[in-house]
Amino acid sequence: MAADGDFSGAKIVLKREDRLLAYLRDDKSGIPFPGLWDLPGGGREAGETPAECAMREVEEEFGLHIPVGRIVWSRRYPSPFGGLASHFLVAHLLAGEIEQITFGSEGQRWRMMTVERFLTRKDAVPDLQTRLADYIAECGPSGP
Repeated sequence: MAADGDFSGAKIVLKREDRLLAYLRDDKSGIPFPGLWDLPGGGREAGETPAECAMREVEEEFGLHIPVGRIVWSRRYPSPFGGLASHFLVAHLLAGEIEQITFGSEGQRWRMMTVERFLTRKDAVPDLQTRLADYIAECGPSGP
């Protein structure tokens, strides 16, 4: 995938059927969205494309190596804070990959939860709920 100009980072939905991989952020002051359920991803490192950024973060946070070719949806979003844009991507997990997860040092715990549960949680990152809803509105609940 080609780089999409300047951007701050990328978040990714890793789906397996009707479930997605989410993690509970650390509950400490000084970080964005403390104690909320989040999706894999993070800040861009020099020269990365959105896909490369998301997949590096997945490897760092969950120990999974997911090929960028598995991404099925991507959209650029403006920053709600007036900074650089960010990207939101969707890719599928294969059957055995969930068992291969090795949770990194950021966050309290991870879980596979239904897409519907993530969308309706009061303790999930709101912008990511909106972006996930955009994907479902465009691609349907099963997606591409």
